[in-house]
Amino acid sequence: MNQVPGKTASYQAQDLVIGGGIAGIVTALELLDRGRAVVLLDADTEQRLGGLALWAFGGMALVGTAEQRRMGVKDSPDLLFKDWIRFGELEPDDEWPLAWARCYADESKTLVYDWVKELGLKFMPAVNFVERGETVKGNSVPRYHILWGTGRKLVETLIDRLRNHPRREHLSLLHLHRATGLSVGDGKVTGCTGIDDSSGQPFEVIADHTIVATGGINGSVEKVRENWPPDWPAAPAFFLNGANPLSDGAVHESAAAVGGRLTHLQHMWNYAAGIPHPQPQFEGHGLSLIPCKTSLWLSPGGEPLGPAPMVTGFDTHGLCRQVVEYPYTWQIMNWKILIKELAISGAEHNAHILHHRFFRFMKELLLGNKRLAGQMLSESPEFITADNWQGLASKMNELTGEALIEASEIEALAERFDRAMADPARHESHPEISRILKIREWRTDRLRTCNLQPIGDSKAGPLIAIRLRFISRKSLGGLQTDLQCRVLDRSGKPLPGLFAVGEAAGFGGGGASGKRSIEGNFLSGCILTARKAAAHIG
Repeated sequence: MNQVPGKTASYQAQDLVIGGGIAGIVTALELLDRGRAVVLLDADTEQRLGGLALWAFGGMALVGTAEQRRMGVKDSPDLLFKDWIRFGELEPDDEWPLAWARCYADESKTLVYDWVKELGLKFMPAVNFVERGETVKGNSVPRYHILWGTGRKLVETLIDRLRNHPRREHLSLLHLHRATGLSVGDGKVTGCTGIDDSSGQPFEVIADHTIVATGGINGSVEKVRENWPPDWPAAPAFFLNGANPLSDGAVHESAAAVGGRLTHLQHMWNYAAGIPHPQPQFEGHGLSLIPCKTSLWLSPGGEPLGPAPMVTGFDTHGLCRQVVEYPYTWQIMNWKILIKELAISGAEHNAHILHHRFFRFMKELLLGNKRLAGQMLSESPEFITADNWQGLASKMNELTGEALIEASEIEALAERFDRAMADPARHESHPEISRILKIREWRTDRLRTCNLQPIGDSKAGPLIAIRLRFISRKSLGGLQTDLQCRVLDRSGKPLPGLFAVGEAAGFGGGGASGKRSIEGNFLSGCILTARKAAAHIG
């Protein structure tokens, strides 16, 4: 590998990896292990190497694990695949997404789970039951595994291995280097051109293989709007960004310009319950909440949302579809519900998991997370508290600047909900209550879900209101790839020299998840595709 001085900095290696997120890091590591010379371009700063995985909760959908066996979960690759394609509503002609779904079901145990364990990392002993399905059946069994240390521990482990690799001299790791175009020569992709944002100097990389690992398009609000799901209501005038703004789809467009096929970009993984990040790192930065289950979920005017039940854990895609027609929504609950059920997706607000504090984590599970609830009430104006319904309604209207909420109306809604919870004869027919009880059937969820706690209970106060906004997160579509991660052209043939991994490839095939995800196949999908690409190249 060498740099040629001049107006345009020039680098040369066998393999170029564009993107310093988890998919790019794993690809670079695996290529180094195979004796390759690698240039790894990271558009962000050195401190942010790792991308979204630095902030990720670290959940992975896995099958046939020791954790599942200890909890008595009977699972198989065939069952995972069946659940996957049904819930994602993959079409029979989705050749490569279907192939990657099958690959994930068959090989994720070896290529992801076993590999992570070999790194010295551990999973939490409890397996979580997510995305059960609403109108379409989702996961048949619990298979959502959470890393001790969250995604950040995985990233830190891999970065340490990268920087201390025995062949480190064969790696050129370039931060703040943003690819602006792909180069083509003799009928193949030969590298890229770009800008060093630290100096403004242009650069080029010449390589035998170019691997796109730049994430998706959801860091760009404009790209999200351009590819908005056609069967959804129109996008709200404002929504939050839960991705990295550097994941703006620019390299997607460069790949398309040299013949690569982009597909399924209208399929996305977003969240229905976001708030502005209390410590934003960019304009519109959103923080994703895991919505409290025992709550009233209301429109801006205080009407109940529906028609489908608004209870998390069944269909995140469906929740998103219902909230996007509103500029914001409300969740109403009390303090007892908040401390038991409030959770925030990601590493930074799950300190006990991040730092391996098992007993503190269990204490908060059992007694309630007063620490997190208090933090949100103090840091976020979107969290409102009051001792009575009149006070709560007044503060809600004050926050929005609109007199839309009537105290008597939301109090009446809460009283009806509470009466239904108190009447066992109504449990099975009540859409929200029946789902809360369903969630509590799985013992790990029972620890995080109230046992039919009345909202208007004076002993469980104060009352809480949270203003929520739609938040953009991940692309489920991307560059179409075969099982060797080669980018395909519009006729379905591989583009010589060009590969894609992770979110840039729609986590495999340009859309392996389909319309919705079983959840937990993102971080693991990055690892799987990265290892498959390196195995083919090396």
